Amino acid sequence: METKIKKISVGDTLIMKKPHPCGSFGMKVLRIGSDLRIQCTVCGRDMSVPRVKLEKNIKSVIAPEHDAKADTER
Repeated sequence: METKIKKISVGDTLIMKKPHPCGSFGMKVLRIGSDLRIQCTVCGRDMSVPRVKLEKNIKSVIAPEHDAKADTER
């Protein structure tokens, strides 16, 4: 069985399969590595979670929007 490593970057918002106890499904990525440091988008609680455990619970990854300055220069 192959495991797919998802592309996760600092600043991405992760939509989880199960909610945080506060009711939020969104988590913002603060640090990446073998453990990921994430922060709840509603209550602000931050935690460090092993990448393997976290990847099983991710529903989708939302990249941050491009800054407006880069879009106007095109």
